[in-house]
Amino acid sequence: MKKLLWLLKWMLKAAIFFTLFAFALNNQQDATVHFFFGTQWRTPLVLVVLTAFTAGVAIGVLGMVPRWWKHRTAARRAPPVTPGVPAGSPAQTPAEHGL
Repeated sequence: MKKLLWLLKWMLKAAIFFTLFAFALNNQQDATVHFFFGTQWRTPLVLVVLTAFTAGVAIGVLGMVPRWWKHRTAARRAPPVTPGVPAGSPAQTPAEHGL
């Protein structure tokens, strides 16, 4: 069963690779991207799509960094959790003594 899942996973990866490869082969005609002040970039269409995808991923990751940093610092400040002891149990909470 484990080998079958491994084989299916690699077949899916191969199918995705060959689909993207066929996409790249079918989009080799030149595209012109016009920037400001009359500058332009002439390149195959597949490079334009790849550049736009990469820029989108980079902007998405940079947009997530502040929240990721906030959660990371909050996790550092949280009290350590003892493995095997449920949260809120007497072993986790400090004992309150007093009258």
